[in-house]
Amino acid sequence: MSAEQKRIEQHYSNQTNWLKWGPYLSERQWGTVREDYSADGNSWDYVSHDAARSKAYRWGEEGMAGLSDDKQLLCLGLALWNGKDAILKERLFGLTNNEGNHGEDVKELYYYLDSTPTHSYMKMLYKYPQQAFPYSWLAEENRRRGKQVPEFELIDTGTFDEDKYFDVFTEYAKQSEEDILIQYTIYNRGSEDAPIHVLPQLWYRNTWFNGGARPEILFQGHNTMYLRCNQLGDYYCYADGNPEALFTDNETNNERLYQAANEAPYLKDGINNRVVNGDTAAVNPSHEGTKAAFWYQYTVPAKGKVVIRLRLSKMKKKTPFHGFDQMLASRHADADKFYATRHTAGSTDDEKLVQRQAWAGMLWSKQYYNYNIKRWLDGDANEPVPPKERRHGRNSHWKHFVAEDILSMPDKWEYPWFAAWDLAFHCIALAPVDADFAKNQLRLLVSANYIHPNGQLPAYEWDFSDVNPPVHALATWIVFNIDRKRTGKNDLVFLEEIFQKLLLNFTWWVNRKDSEGNNIFEGGFLGLDNIGVFNRSAPIPGGGLLEQADGTSWMAMYSLNMMRIAMELALHNKAYESMAVKFAEHFLYIAGSLANLGEDSLGLWDDEDGFYYDVLRKPDCSWDRLRLRTLVGLIPMFAVIIFDEAKWQNLPGLTERLDWFMNQRPDLVNLVSRWKDTKGTETHLFSLLRGHRMKLLLRRMLDANEFLSDYGIRSLSKVYEQTPYQYILNGADYSVKYTPAESDSNMFGGNSNWRGPIWMPMNYLLVGALHRFHEYYTDDFKVEYPTGSGQYLTLAEIAHALSKRLKGIFLRNEKGERPVFGGHPKFNQDEHFKDYILFYEYFHGDTGKGLGASHQTGWTGLVALL
Repeated sequence: MSAEQKRIEQHYSNQTNWLKWGPYLSERQWGTVREDYSADGNSWDYVSHDAARSKAYRWGEEGMAGLSDDKQLLCLGLALWNGKDAILKERLFGLTNNEGNHGEDVKELYYYLDSTPTHSYMKMLYKYPQQAFPYSWLAEENRRRGKQVPEFELIDTGTFDEDKYFDVFTEYAKQSEEDILIQYTIYNRGSEDAPIHVLPQLWYRNTWFNGGARPEILFQGHNTMYLRCNQLGDYYCYADGNPEALFTDNETNNERLYQAANEAPYLKDGINNRVVNGDTAAVNPSHEGTKAAFWYQYTVPAKGKVVIRLRLSKMKKKTPFHGFDQMLASRHADADKFYATRHTAGSTDDEKLVQRQAWAGMLWSKQYYNYNIKRWLDGDANEPVPPKERRHGRNSHWKHFVAEDILSMPDKWEYPWFAAWDLAFHCIALAPVDADFAKNQLRLLVSANYIHPNGQLPAYEWDFSDVNPPVHALATWIVFNIDRKRTGKNDLVFLEEIFQKLLLNFTWWVNRKDSEGNNIFEGGFLGLDNIGVFNRSAPIPGGGLLEQADGTSWMAMYSLNMMRIAMELALHNKAYESMAVKFAEHFLYIAGSLANLGEDSLGLWDDEDGFYYDVLRKPDCSWDRLRLRTLVGLIPMFAVIIFDEAKWQNLPGLTERLDWFMNQRPDLVNLVSRWKDTKGTETHLFSLLRGHRMKLLLRRMLDANEFLSDYGIRSLSKVYEQTPYQYILNGADYSVKYTPAESDSNMFGGNSNWRGPIWMPMNYLLVGALHRFHEYYTDDFKVEYPTGSGQYLTLAEIAHALSKRLKGIFLRNEKGERPVFGGHPKFNQDEHFKDYILFYEYFHGDTGKGLGASHQTGWTGLVALL
């Protein structure tokens, strides 16, 4: 067992709290819903990037390459100054939803390079220009550009063309759970000497604003800070070298932000004002406060480097840097040994690099998330009362919601808040390296503090009442099996706990999203932003009801996964067998509706096209099938489970009930499933699709002129590139065109696009579905791949081929280039860029270029499992 695996087991057996400290700082607290106390809910403008350096936050903290304890009482982050910028670089810069031509977007270059699950070793890189950072240029140029034009990025400014920048590496290594080594290595990549100011900063989150005990940081000389806090306990921070110590307080600069009197003499922006503006009165000469920094000033030689070392420890150290380098190297070596046990046998070095950085990005994207909605709506005692409009506004129906947890975030800058279905995919991707963390994340989402009393899961911070696809049963089952494979044990307590809570959520879906009672589900938004003809988060123009192929397919998948979990639990507790029966029957009725069976359903399957489509029911009782071929029509493939003969024989109550059902409704049973038949592998199949319909869907999916790209499956058929889909409703033209890059419309904010690009989580589910179908159909079942090629492959071979295409987004191709870089020569050829990977939100449908949020490793990190 590796040293890191031992630490993981020590943590989850409650021997040592190795996760007390981690990368839990957000990269953007400004512009979030939590910090918004406006009447109109305009979160982006309430606290801006410009205001952030002067505003003491209420709910959480942000920082660069940051670290905090698991209650975010004490924070550590990095600040830099090149001597030319108007402000310290202490937070990542980006544009708001209104400023960016494709919505909000971070405009920096930074990379998560390594992390172990316990954060015993972590490494990150930030690229800092030596010339003035082009804040205004980035904002103005992106504001000028329309949605038909690509985003203007930092690399496009020419800032890095002559290598006049610093590579700033941050490394953390834990000697023990509360003894942390910190090293900053700053490389000058330019050909001339260049000055830099480096300021590791320590500060307490302002928890005393309402009269609580105030912590303090005191200077003890000899480059030592003493950090005293009643809640957290005492710590010492030691700095190597000869820095100057600066002290201020984490208090809002009211005068700067609101033209009102300040309540404290030393303010959050005091260190910025001292370093950048030379204002010696901005810092406390008594060397005490709630925010402090060690101020290093260097001229870094051309092509040279400087190294800065710190140590944060619960224990007082006489020689804090004795053995420092050896311990850092040891923890790095531990990380190497741990990941050697996780890499797939036969993986290339490049595949290992991509996989390790994918997991690093996911582990760095943990964040302390603090949000008490009732308190947020009501306001704090002795503080100004929030505007009354908020009481009936955003999230006002979620007063029970209270979070103070470490959560896996989609992207700690662009999406520094959890999203329900994103989190489910994060758990799947994280399970191979830390299954216990994944299980605990799934537990959190269905806990009483999160799930609504009516059974709804909170969607995401901007609107908890929106609806995401119900993928949590699937995630639970996958995580359960990954954990079982690793440990050899069945964590039935976990499985049962989640199952019981998801019963509430399933009932909510049935009661709230099947308005006609015909087992066809509307769903609404369902996470796929602009994929449909209409904005699915808004009412249908002119009235009517949209019956969604994906909403119904997700529910079929949900039913099957709940059935599968109930079957597993029933092997140990027969009381669950009746639940397996319940979900099997739910699945069959939903399947019948999709398949155009039953008097109450029009059906979403179209025999003429061999595809699933949404149906619009109009107020006058007429209806239209919206013949737009999107990923929505492929989602029925996800609803498939396989189980073996032994399990089937051990559940006689289930088999007897299904035999009875088959006699009553043979039309349903024969069309959608083959649970009575077994193949040579002695397996049974439950699925929305039998062979014929699956072949019809795959004919479309595997056609390069439709869904099949060199880099995976597109979200919209390419046939709409030259001939857009057109639908006229009440005189209005609702056209949809294949758009392989960023969105060209403002639908759902315009910052993501499901009308052409490739999305990793959906492709992951398609690959998994093909593998499960192959388990049943075996090598006897072959499909033409690609469509029209004359080449026939098994479903497993096609799944492997799709996986190869998806991995090909990140791996070097025959030209030595990574398609994710979009052909940019600097990224592909420069030795200081070419092996640093960004895991974007989605990818160009034709070229594989990374698009959207640049650090959405969360669900894109699923590539580590391919």
